[in-house]
Amino acid sequence: MPDDPAATAPTRAGALDEVPRLRAEQISKSFSGVQALSQVSLDIRAGEVLALLGENGAGKSTLLRVLSGDHHPDSGSLLLDGTAVRFGSPVEARRAGVRVIQQEPEIVQHVSVAENIYLGALPRRGRILDRRALFARVRADLQRYGFTAVLDPAEMGSQLSPAQRQLVEVLRALTSRVKVIAFDEPTSSLSDHEVEALFGLIRRLRGEGVAIVYVSHRMPEIFTIADRVAVLRDGRNVGERRVSETENDELVRMMVGRDLTDMFVRTPANPGSPAQVVLELSGLDTDDVHDISLQVRAGEVVGLGGLVGAGRSELAHAIAGGVPIHSGSVTVSGRPIRLRAPADALRAGIGFAPEDRKVQALLLHRTIRDNISLAILSRLSRMRIVRRKEERDIAKRFVRQLSIRTPTIEQVVGNLSGGNQQKVVLARWLAHRPKVLILDEPTRGVDVGAKAEIYSIINNLAEDGMALLVISSELPELLGLSDRILVMQRGRITGELPRDEASEERVLALAMADEQSPTGGTA
Repeated sequence: MPDDPAATAPTRAGALDEVPRLRAEQISKSFSGVQALSQVSLDIRAGEVLALLGENGAGKSTLLRVLSGDHHPDSGSLLLDGTAVRFGSPVEARRAGVRVIQQEPEIVQHVSVAENIYLGALPRRGRILDRRALFARVRADLQRYGFTAVLDPAEMGSQLSPAQRQLVEVLRALTSRVKVIAFDEPTSSLSDHEVEALFGLIRRLRGEGVAIVYVSHRMPEIFTIADRVAVLRDGRNVGERRVSETENDELVRMMVGRDLTDMFVRTPANPGSPAQVVLELSGLDTDDVHDISLQVRAGEVVGLGGLVGAGRSELAHAIAGGVPIHSGSVTVSGRPIRLRAPADALRAGIGFAPEDRKVQALLLHRTIRDNISLAILSRLSRMRIVRRKEERDIAKRFVRQLSIRTPTIEQVVGNLSGGNQQKVVLARWLAHRPKVLILDEPTRGVDVGAKAEIYSIINNLAEDGMALLVISSELPELLGLSDRILVMQRGRITGELPRDEASEERVLALAMADEQSPTGGTA
């Protein structure tokens, strides 16, 4: 035996011959005849971050739900520290030290952050909640994990942003002894500062010997935080790699089974022959955006860049009739319109796919057919009776056209993958045929294969003459899709970049422009 203890210590990714903290053996699971998982085996090791990659629908979420006790496998087994376990419910999994942080956390709206974090384990004096002890405990937790700047223990759950809800869910998981913790797309709503705080927490947990599963579509995150990568495709584990021994292109090939050499297929608009102006804003003011002037022409994709909190989504909601406009004008195809409600925008020919599709865009408990026809019910109805055959034919056409993966148009939308849900939102607007379409983070939480398909859809819409305003926090996506990029900071446009002059550095420079620099902007 070597004298140096370090010679026998596990590597950062864990010793290969040690008993895994959690092992999935030959896990299979199907739903209504659709095979979600097929004989998946996976080792999750103590003191390691295992990234789990795969397209939407590859089986990642199903596997996490099996690990958390939310689903029972049809066959196969789980071993925790070498001992077979069977979790009858998420409560049993949590008691055993296995926690899964879902992408859409459940928050109790009418209680505080502190109470949400210690839900089910609130300190009491007799039967009375000990608020002083609770808040002292939560403040210590926030200090320990580096979240004091982004969470207020007294804030109500109903007031939390998506990012804050995500962090509350993380802290809730850490209130008890954790052996295995899985993160499902944890950074989809986080700012750069919050992402760094989360990564600091993950590194700390890894150093304490916690086994960590990290699910993300963002490749740079995988290479930043993970030790090892496992790739699922069509419900199977198609391979594993150490992060230090692989690269982006290899992982993409494993995920989709093909090369994606032409990820961005944008055919740039012809600058030599300016098309008709479809959307024009002049001096637009709301509570959150100021003096916004811009134009979007037929067949053009205008990108809207900026940091989190720059006002991009707020501008989109204003154009879509979702928030009051205090001054300025909105014109569609040369016709001034008054936006007092989303119905006004719909009638004017403005379509809007918001960032939070599950809350703001989709009826998750309704079918694909219901969701696609939502914006055209008046067209499909006579004397308030919907022509169902025509509705079904339209839904089937767009399911085929957009390659929405579903056995039937009567599938409940909440059961679809993120990429397919986003395609349903796009199908709704294709059916409505708006003059201008606003897409806010159109590929948020969408896998790399579905991203390529959505980029192709956007390009085809522009080629067909639609005017598109696209908001994206992913700079490569913004640069690849846009004919022009408008950059916002603190509710104002700080500059415009044509496609051939745009770069990540120039966009970031405008996004972080000094407040005192000129802030007007006309597209």
